[in-house]
Amino acid sequence: MSETHSIISRLYESSVKDLYEPIDPKKSFVEKSDDMISVLSLFSTTDHVWVVDNSKDKHVVGVITESDTIQLFAPPYTPLQSYDKPSIQSLQYGLSMTAEDIMSKQPLTVRTNGKIIKVIETMKEQHIKQLAVVDEQDHLIGEITLSRLIKEYSKRSSEIQK
Repeated sequence: MSETHSIISRLYESSVKDLYEPIDPKKSFVEKSDDMISVLSLFSTTDHVWVVDNSKDKHVVGVITESDTIQLFAPPYTPLQSYDKPSIQSLQYGLSMTAEDIMSKQPLTVRTNGKIIKVIETMKEQHIKQLAVVDEQDHLIGEITLSRLIKEYSKRSSEIQK
């Protein structure tokens, strides 16, 4: 078995609890009632934000990715789309929007006892780069991201090369 195959096989068998990143309350999640200015301010340090019902319970109800915010900056419609209804989710209208208005609802979650191979399979199938990690009461405790998996693979590869 090649060293590369061995590294990836061991990574697959790793547990989520060994690789997930704990949530930073200041930059990892917002409440569903938070305004868009609060949400957008977090994108200077991340490419996604988890949306929770409230800061106490932290039940994950949604996720907002950087890509989801494009519609906020786009004009409500262009002349070629004049027969379409304009999107009210444009900042051009100046409407008060909350995280709940733009979030993708019911994001996929994983528990700490899950295996990394299942995380990777889910990410591939769903075309996503992050999963919320929740405890037994479904409270948000962390996340597992593609970026984290890449870093872990690179670290393990570097250790073998030494």
